Amino acid sequence: MESSSAASGGSTRREATRQKLYEAAVTLIAEQGFSATTVDEIAERAGVAKGTVYYNFASKSVLFEELLRHGVGLLTASLREAAERTARAGGSKVDALDAMVRAGLVFIDRYPSFTQLYVAELWRTNRAWQSTLMVVRQQAVAVVEGVLREGVDNGEFSEEIDVPLTAAALVGMVLVAALDWQSFQPERSLDDVHAALSRLLQGRVSGSR
Repeated sequence: MESSSAASGGSTRREATRQKLYEAAVTLIAEQGFSATTVDEIAERAGVAKGTVYYNFASKSVLFEELLRHGVGLLTASLREAAERTARAGGSKVDALDAMVRAGLVFIDRYPSFTQLYVAELWRTNRAWQSTLMVVRQQAVAVVEGVLREGVDNGEFSEEIDVPLTAAALVGMVLVAALDWQSFQPERSLDDVHAALSRLLQGRVSGSR
């Protein structure tokens, strides 16, 4: 998973190392689960010494917690950029939500292993990183909430909508639909899946015009 941070010298090298560790960890944990994955395996998959893992992260749990922060942070940035780009182009709030749906699909298509882990962890309540997961999840949902609230304020959306629940539902729709696409309908293109979700978002599924 790519990082957008820019630094020089040692910071750049350390970020590159952390990036390799994120990639190794997310792949291994997706393949065999968190408990079964060892630090030795992560180090070997990343092509670094075991000590390098502990130099960057205090433990395997800390590595996974930071992986969640990193991945959801990238998703959040993608959603925010999509909304801002639509606003600069003069689009509506529905257009912004549609752009965010596509941005979410693009992210999930690019990072399927991370998405599978993220969705799985949302349903577990006994993990040490559960509070961190809830915080980063809310950061992503909050971007969608912001667009919905702006739409309510300018009259584009009904004042009766439940903004927090609607935002969570939209994010959940994209996550579940994308995982279903990748697992059971891989022959479909991203454009095709986006078009289907776009019709749902814009209320064009009933047959009425």
